[in-house]
Amino acid sequence: MAFRHVVLFSIHDDVIDDRVSEAMERLRSLADLPGVTAFAVARSLDERKGRILIEDATFSDVATFAAFRGSPDHLRVGTEMAAISDWWVGDYEDGAR
Repeated sequence: MAFRHVVLFSIHDDVIDDRVSEAMERLRSLADLPGVTAFAVARSLDERKGRILIEDATFSDVATFAAFRGSPDHLRVGTEMAAISDWWVGDYEDGAR
């Protein structure tokens, strides 16, 4: 059963757009980690509540996601994102496959 990891990052108001673009590239670099079967990063088109980045990742299973979550690359990018945003996470098993 696939495992989905969806994160909405609410970018702090004082962060310049160049830094947001750099953050998106760092997030995209995580797509190359083992076990990732699909990975997308986008900026929300709806900015009524501010600038939102979306990370939408799919893993083969929860164990693969756990390894991803504990990887040094993910931890580094997470620390960088914490400096520029707040976020909400939605993790679930996707039984529709």
